[in-house]
Amino acid sequence: MSDKKLFGEERIGKLLLKFSIPIILSYLISELYNMVDTIFVGREVGASGIAALVLVFPIQRIIVALGTMIAVGTSTAFSRSNGRNDIKGAKNVLKNGFSLSYSIMILLTLTVLIFGNNILMMLGASQTMLPLAKKYLMIIIFGSMFVSMTIFISNIMIAVGQSKISIISTSVGAVLNIILDYILVTKMSMGVMGAAIATTLSQVAGFIYAYYHYRKIQRQYEVELGFEIDKKIAASIILVGISAFVIEAEDGILMAVLNNLLASTIGDSGIVVLGVISKVYMFLFISMLGIAAAMQPIAAYNLGAKNYRRLKGVMHETTKFAFIAATVIWIPMMIFTPQLISIFVTDADIILKSVKAFRIMIAVFPVISMYYVSIYYFQALGKAKTSILVSVLRQIIIMIPISIIMVKGFKLGAMGVWLSYPISDILASLASYMLIRNEGIELNIAVRKQVEKEKLQGI
Repeated sequence: MSDKKLFGEERIGKLLLKFSIPIILSYLISELYNMVDTIFVGREVGASGIAALVLVFPIQRIIVALGTMIAVGTSTAFSRSNGRNDIKGAKNVLKNGFSLSYSIMILLTLTVLIFGNNILMMLGASQTMLPLAKKYLMIIIFGSMFVSMTIFISNIMIAVGQSKISIISTSVGAVLNIILDYILVTKMSMGVMGAAIATTLSQVAGFIYAYYHYRKIQRQYEVELGFEIDKKIAASIILVGISAFVIEAEDGILMAVLNNLLASTIGDSGIVVLGVISKVYMFLFISMLGIAAAMQPIAAYNLGAKNYRRLKGVMHETTKFAFIAATVIWIPMMIFTPQLISIFVTDADIILKSVKAFRIMIAVFPVISMYYVSIYYFQALGKAKTSILVSVLRQIIIMIPISIIMVKGFKLGAMGVWLSYPISDILASLASYMLIRNEGIELNIAVRKQVEKEKLQGI
């Protein structure tokens, strides 16, 4: 099926379903990397092992965030070029995006290798936790290049309608990770080091599969191997993708702040509880983010094709689908919280504290669907400033100050951290609704002009 037929004419609901299911599965499998490590380490090493992984998590999130920034910026520019039938432009975007991705990861790897100790101390590591956390970090950092490139390739494959490649590449890595974790952590008792080795080897395997298929796209668009960064193209990729970076990175930034708040009030046990509930919390977002991400290339293509009426329909359908998906997952999460938490830990006290904290955190979760859809929508429109503003709104602008006020100002301790989540969800959702409503006024004007033009042309 041609791009015009697929993105411009296929029924929107069917198209969202077709694209979102592979992306959701891809996100689900991607999250299994860190979750599987946490399960094996938590059961074999104990609470100290979980705390070590939680301390490294912000760095892992930055790795994913940088990879996602380049991948989203490139795939969006690539989709718009295809919508304009600009093959040369699409080729240049691909080459620049690929070069940017591996350049950034080389710099990040070197930075972590040199300043690893200082970074972990900034993230809240105590002298007790530092050796374990460093042992894990110094191995997984070598997988950063492969993680970034796999994310890049997956987004491009989705943009050309080949989303199955993304699922299979992450599936290869996730399945191998489970097998290697079992061998290295459980059977060989290698602890956090075994988990790190398992994760890194799995990421390499996933990349090899993804790159094998990406070579077909390189040949189709005649993209030669080599390094090329055009300042104008690179700037446009980063500007569009930076909001996606914030979405991913802010989890790590927020986790670093909350780790420090909890460490200063209830010690390492607070970090363990946050680590456990954060693993379950991430799974709530997968379907919602998958639907929003599926919308992005569809919206970008129709913007490039100036089909504003369809663009409006895409936004409406995506918002509806995302809210329903968030609600469907939220209900069983609220009901079966104890069973979910006990997958990671066996300590009765930690389970009790984690269940209480988690239910407070997700109290109003479905309302946040509008917020995440709006971020991806503004990305698709190329409105980088608005997308960045919305991206930093919930966790950076709202949640971090609220959590600090709750803990330090009102002396609520850990409860202040948990309450900051639903408060931030409500405020961020209201703000994003206002921005989408204002954008809708401009879009309605464009739709009326399109309808009038079609009438004049006899369509």
